[in-house]
Amino acid sequence: MPNRKNSDKTCSFCGRSNAEVNLLLSGAYGNICDDCIRQAYDMLQSAMKEQSSASQGKKKSQTDVSVPFPSQIKAHLDKYIIGQDEAKICMSVAVYNHYKRIGQPQDNDDVEIEKSNIVMVGPTGTGKTLMARTIARLVNVPFTIVDATVFTEAGYVGEDIESILSRLLQAADYDVEQAEKGIVFIDEIDKIARKQDNPSITRDVGGEGVQQGLLKLLEGSVVNVPPKGGRKHPDQSYIQVDTKNILFICGGAFDGIERKIAQRLNTRIVGFNAVINTQDVDKSNFMKYILPQDLKSFGLIPEIIGRLPILTHLNPLGKEALRRILVEPQNAIVKQYEKLMAMDGIKMTFDDDALDFIVEKAMEYKLGARGLRSIVEGIMRDAMFSLPESKRRTFKVTREYAQQHFKDTASEPVEK
Repeated sequence: MPNRKNSDKTCSFCGRSNAEVNLLLSGAYGNICDDCIRQAYDMLQSAMKEQSSASQGKKKSQTDVSVPFPSQIKAHLDKYIIGQDEAKICMSVAVYNHYKRIGQPQDNDDVEIEKSNIVMVGPTGTGKTLMARTIARLVNVPFTIVDATVFTEAGYVGEDIESILSRLLQAADYDVEQAEKGIVFIDEIDKIARKQDNPSITRDVGGEGVQQGLLKLLEGSVVNVPPKGGRKHPDQSYIQVDTKNILFICGGAFDGIERKIAQRLNTRIVGFNAVINTQDVDKSNFMKYILPQDLKSFGLIPEIIGRLPILTHLNPLGKEALRRILVEPQNAIVKQYEKLMAMDGIKMTFDDDALDFIVEKAMEYKLGARGLRSIVEGIMRDAMFSLPESKRRTFKVTREYAQQHFKDTASEPVEK
């Protein structure tokens, strides 16, 4: 009877009986023969190899940074940013050289290429932050934006300098190797300038103290970073991050630096060439003549200026540039609102005169490209409130409509 019972058993996978196979293993819910075990083992080995190669390829793609040529970087920036060609070229070359330096082959010529951090100077709303964010998205590296005004010197109320790297680690999902090739944009760098050109008696913990704390990060050193940010304490575990290959881009409006530039240009005009040199100076845009010594006069310490060797400027936006910003970029403000209306089945268009009115108001407020959105939002608010539930399928914004529905922040009477 036992033999007959064993002979009745069949493989749950191939269906062969005990007599047809060499070995038949029995389990709680079925049986499996030696041939099926062998096939399952081969399939498992093949699947594990594919999974291993896929994970290695994914890891390689995350750590290897492929950077396009400078002309390709500038062409990509042109899709999102109008004008500012000089700043685009400067940024494209700097980013290309930085990541080319990271990927340089190891040789025996003992030539070590040092990194070149960047400082961008320009009025608010000219595209400093957008330019850095667009480049980071193009080269596919971790990117974070930090505000320099929240930092204080270690030991005082405020955030420590190391929290910059904590945010970069968060952007890289705590992959240290990937974070060490990232980009950090430090905004409002001008707000930590020294209050006076001469050192004061009291300690400037939010200005010069922060600049001194930034020195080791900008130059490149191994920094102990709290994994969750916040203040350091002795019992905490740290993540060591090497900032040698992290590209730091600093930006600021440097409001009032034009006076420092004008003073420097006037002091250099001496002798018979004074009239000629004065005529050559473009007084409408002193920013194009900016030099590192002007940053020192503004209040940045010489040590931090030396660690930001690439200095570029962004020009103020005129009427023509603001008009192009409204309609030309890939994510232009007008295109965004047209898409919002299209999601409700409404085709919306802007009249040329309405666009001119928006630009005139933006020039009046002197807020750069950021002012355009607030003005368009003020004009479109009533339409976006009532049109989605209406039966209208077309809508045109005219100058008269824009004048009537724009809420002036200065509470001026609306012209009808």
